[in-house]
Amino acid sequence: MKIILIRPNMGDYRTTDAMPPLAMGILSARALDLGHEIVFYDDRVEAIPDELQADLIALSVETFTARRSYQLADRYRAQGNKVVMGGYHPTFLPDEALLHADSVIIGDAEGSWEALLQDFSQGRLQDRYYGDHSLPLDDYRIDRAIFNGKKYAPVELIQYTRGCRFACDFCSIHGFYRTGVRARPIDQLKAELLTLKPNKFFIFVDDNLFGNRKILESLLAMLKPLKKRWGCQISIDVARNPELLDQLAQAGCRFALIGFESLNAENLKQMGKSWNQAVGDYEQVVKALHSRGISIYGTFVFGYDQDTEATIAQSLDFAMRNKLEIANFNLLTPTPGSKLYDRLASEGRLISPQWWIDADYHYGDPIFYPKKMAAEQLTAQCFLAKKKFYSYPSIIRRLLSFNKPTKWLDKGVALLANIISHREIIRKQGKALGEKE
Repeated sequence: MKIILIRPNMGDYRTTDAMPPLAMGILSARALDLGHEIVFYDDRVEAIPDELQADLIALSVETFTARRSYQLADRYRAQGNKVVMGGYHPTFLPDEALLHADSVIIGDAEGSWEALLQDFSQGRLQDRYYGDHSLPLDDYRIDRAIFNGKKYAPVELIQYTRGCRFACDFCSIHGFYRTGVRARPIDQLKAELLTLKPNKFFIFVDDNLFGNRKILESLLAMLKPLKKRWGCQISIDVARNPELLDQLAQAGCRFALIGFESLNAENLKQMGKSWNQAVGDYEQVVKALHSRGISIYGTFVFGYDQDTEATIAQSLDFAMRNKLEIANFNLLTPTPGSKLYDRLASEGRLISPQWWIDADYHYGDPIFYPKKMAAEQLTAQCFLAKKKFYSYPSIIRRLLSFNKPTKWLDKGVALLANIISHREIIRKQGKALGEKE
C-alpha cells in the first residue's frame, strides 16, 4: 500500500524551530518492514499538497494541532482517502477524533499500528486500536531516512525511556503511560547512537531521563566512553546527588531541561511538585549544574492560584540573574488527560472548554480564569516575560558570561537557540489554530 504520514503544524504556516518527529520515523520503519511505500510530510517545515491520493493517510495529532489535523483529515477524506489518527490527543479524546478519521490508535503505536495496517489491507478496519503500554521496548526501531532534506533544527533526537515516575497536575504524560517507566535495552540504544553523525549534538526526548537511578546510571556508563555531547529533560531531584551530577557531566551532558515551574511553595504544592523544593534553594541547583559545565533550560509555568504579576516578575528575575541559557515562561495550559483540565472544568473556570477547536482561539490567548489576576493580564505577562528574556541585551548578558565553565561550542548552541526563540516567540503569538476560514 501507499501510506502518507503527516505531522501537522498548529496552523498553515512554517516554523524554523522544528525538530524531527520520532513518532513518524517509528511508524515508517514498521510499515516499511511490512512492504508498504511511505511518503512523509511535515507541516511545520513544508507545505502539504491540497490534494493527496493514497491507500491510507495517517496523522499524528497533538492538542495544539488538533484543529489543523481535523481540517486536513476532512479535506483528504472528501477526496476519497481513508484517514487514521494517533498521538496524545486522539488517545484522550477518541470520540472527537473519530468525527474526522476512519480509525484511531489509542496509546503506543507498536503492535497496534501493524494490526491496523493488516486489518485495513483485508478490508476490516476497526474504529479503535489500543497500544499495550506494558510491552517492553525491545522491538524499538526507527526510519530516519524520512527526515532527509527537510529543514529541521541542527540537532538529532533519540529516545531511551517512556513514561515518568511523577504525576504532576498539569501534565498528561502519566495519563498516557499508566504503567510506569520503561527503558530500551542499552545495547540497542548504543547501536542507534552510533548511526548518528559523529560530533552531532543530540537530545533525549524522554519526559524525565531520571526514571530511576539504575536506569540512569546504565545509560551514563554507556555514554561516557562515546564522548558525545547531548541534552535531556531531567527532574530537579537529580541535584540531590552530587555523584549523579558528576556522572552526567562526565557522560557528555551539556544541556539539562529543568522544570523549576514556580518559586511559590503553595503553587508547587497545588501542581503536585512539592518535592521540587526538597533539593534546597533553586540557586544552589543552578550553581551545581553550571559548575559542571551543564547549561540549563529552565521552565516556569504561570496561572496557578497564587500567581500574580509579582510571581511572574520574580521568576523572570531569577532566570536572568542566574543566567539561565534557555528558559520558557509557559501559560498554564489545561489539556485533556490532565488532572488540571478536569479540575478547572469542574470549577467552571475554562473560558472555552474545547479551546483547541475553537475558531476564535489564537495561540497565547487566555484559556481559563486565574484566581488572583485577570485572564488577559496573565497571558500578557507571560508573553512579556518571554520577550524580555529573549531580548538581545538579555541574550548577551546571559550567554557571554565568563563566570561559567561552559565550552564555547555549547555557548554557540545556546546562542542559536536564543536567536530562534527570539524570532519564533513573536511569530507564533496570536496565530490562529488551523487554517483561516
